[in-house]
Amino acid sequence: MKARIYVTLKKGVLDPQGKAVVGALHSMAFGEVKDLRIGKYMELELDGASKEAAEARLREMCEKLLANTVIENYRIEME
Repeated sequence: MKARIYVTLKKGVLDPQGKAVVGALHSMAFGEVKDLRIGKYMELELDGASKEAAEARLREMCEKLLANTVIENYRIEME
């Protein structure tokens, strides 16, 4: 079973890396970029549990390691 996890900063959390990339884009004549936020994308291959059990384990992984839930949100997609 394949899963995708998207981790993004919560609204209101400063994103200095995103600001730096916007500045670089502007200096390269991509002035139409108004804002940009950097996140993380992960693909996981899981051994055979049910979809519900796999999703529960993925949530546990995110809560314990893959996302800093104080400042980040995460979203899980299953195939």
